[in-house]
Amino acid sequence: MKILMINKFLHHNGGSETYILNLGRALSKKGHEVEYFGMEHKGREVGNSVEAYTSDMDFHSNSVFSMLSYPVKTIYSWEARKQIRRVLDDFKPDVCHINNFNYQLTPSIIVEIVKWRSESKKSCRLIFTAHDYQLICPNHLCNNPNTSENCEKCLGGHFFNCVSGKCIHGSTAKSVVGALEAVYWNRRDIYSYFDKIICCSDFLKTKMDSNPTFAGKTIAMHNFIDDVERIQTKKRDYVLYFGRYSAEKGIGTLLEVCKRLPDVRFIFAGKGPLESEVESVSNVKNVGFQTAESLEKLIREARFSVYPSEWYENCPYSVMESQMYGTPVVGADIGGIPELIRDGYTGELFESGNVEELTATIKKLWDDRALTDKYTELCLKTVRFDTPEEYVDKIINIYGNC
Repeated sequence: MKILMINKFLHHNGGSETYILNLGRALSKKGHEVEYFGMEHKGREVGNSVEAYTSDMDFHSNSVFSMLSYPVKTIYSWEARKQIRRVLDDFKPDVCHINNFNYQLTPSIIVEIVKWRSESKKSCRLIFTAHDYQLICPNHLCNNPNTSENCEKCLGGHFFNCVSGKCIHGSTAKSVVGALEAVYWNRRDIYSYFDKIICCSDFLKTKMDSNPTFAGKTIAMHNFIDDVERIQTKKRDYVLYFGRYSAEKGIGTLLEVCKRLPDVRFIFAGKGPLESEVESVSNVKNVGFQTAESLEKLIREARFSVYPSEWYENCPYSVMESQMYGTPVVGADIGGIPELIRDGYTGELFESGNVEELTATIKKLWDDRALTDKYTELCLKTVRFDTPEEYVDKIINIYGNC
């Protein structure tokens, strides 16, 4: 089978990129042909035979050209249509597996795929994996970054609530563009061409199903992860947070908890806009962004990790990795996180944003090594997620049964 994997970034940039790169690799191992379409970038890791990509675009730039071109390029892209057509004509995929595309690639690519499919008489399926809420919320998060409050006002197609909330980069102008983009493509019913929509959590599926166009097409499938060696590692006395240092990740709440527990040692591994706040707390050691063996060692040796997110997380790899390495998780009871943690068995849940409850939970586990040892043993013995090979088998079944 020939699969064209589509994502705006073709280098490691976040969860969706981890997904497409690992999925593409697993599909290739199974004997399928995989090519990729997205933006050109100096760090691009994968591509296609005709070397066709869209221009690299940075909408966070303050250049005059960027500000003037932003409204047009984020809604419709003739360049994306032209470049993806070159790939379609050459590769002739059986499946176009679309991931994150809004703003940089735009839904224009779907228009061109449908046109090519009609003209070539090719039976090409369109699969979409939803990594966030981009089709039902213009800022993709169902969270107003200005107030740090979760919000569902745009669900049901009420996209101009994005404008009143200045939900995109705190800008009225950019929020207007985001709302217009959502209204334009929804009125064109462009997303009805998706044959199936894969949601990485049951929680995300319920939100996607609020749109009648998507209901009946959605499938909930947690992300996959490489199987790891299940070995008991000697634990050291620290609590680990690894991930982005930002408000929606609950960093403000977690730092307040750290201050209340001066005898507990915390290690933070990551980067983000709140790094100076992380550095200011005396019992927090910031080791920066970690990868590969160094990150694995940090995770394996932690007494437990904490994932205090305050937005509608879906299927965070951090929660999955931690348990796979035998480290229980204290996780916020929000979004898809509770689907990954067995409360009181492989970790514990707390009310998202609740400083008092998180403080009490961390103190309880810190003071009870027998309990954390028990959770560690249960993680090593019972936690299981799909391997790439298992996930590919399910994906191929979806590809073939659209």
